[in-house]
Amino acid sequence: MSSDRLLDVLAEAARLRRALRPLDAPVVDRGWNHEEVEDLLAPAVRLADASVLVGLVPRAGETRVLLTRRTDGLRHHGGQVSFPGGRVEPSDSDAIAAALRETHEEIGVLPAQVEPIGLLDPLVTITGFRVLPVVAVVDPRHEVRADPGEVAEVFEVPLSFLLDPGNLDSVMLEYRGRQRRVLEYRYPAQRIWGATASILFNLRQRLEDMR
Repeated sequence: MSSDRLLDVLAEAARLRRALRPLDAPVVDRGWNHEEVEDLLAPAVRLADASVLVGLVPRAGETRVLLTRRTDGLRHHGGQVSFPGGRVEPSDSDAIAAALRETHEEIGVLPAQVEPIGLLDPLVTITGFRVLPVVAVVDPRHEVRADPGEVAEVFEVPLSFLLDPGNLDSVMLEYRGRQRRVLEYRYPAQRIWGATASILFNLRQRLEDMR
């Protein structure tokens, strides 16, 4: 399926292109949530750049979001639901290339089966990363080949569920001696929370701003 055809079959394509940052726009923000996590970061920490792929899969009658559950033993975010992605390496031409590479390495989806649409706002994690989410259409004919060293499970969630404000909770957790507000979806099959939920919340906000 060609990239033009992928965009044609994604019902939200036109709205997304208006709502997202352009792919060629330089991102210099510290992170839209930087003030929320600044006191949780190590003093004088230098944030490492990372990127993730927010993959939208056009299925019959609906668009679905591609997610993974990470292997329990990983150093960062082990066992948590996340998007495919990771650190931007010196060999990557940019964050978009890093997201495509990591997606291929982690779940086997070929770069040719992915058509980036635009960017969300950078997000800072308490583990010291500035994450740039790349929103893209994924060919529904892709075959998942998960790397068992990084990914325990690959699954899809309807985009309509994730954009419904009624499905998102705000919970308080204690971290390093203080209470912290964390977003979490009421999704029965998986716990979608933390940075992943925040990225999806940012996507919803940008789409709502286009109304």
